[in-house]
Amino acid sequence: MNVLIFKTDISNQEKTNSVELLFKDQFEILKWSVDTEDVDNVLRVESSGKIDDNFIINLLTTYKIYCEVLEG
Repeated sequence: MNVLIFKTDISNQEKTNSVELLFKDQFEILKWSVDTEDVDNVLRVESSGKIDDNFIINLLTTYKIYCEVLEG
């Protein structure tokens, strides 16, 4: 299992709902959450290992959601 952590602009329920729709058909994503109270709107994704950082970033940016790997 992989745990991927991202900085995003998912700051409200509308964007969270959009992410939910995008992730719904991605069976490799086992669990995900977004912390809209955090200044970086941290997105945490647990995957089966077949999904990497670039996949998530490309998927979200295609739908105009800012996303980058959170270093630290």
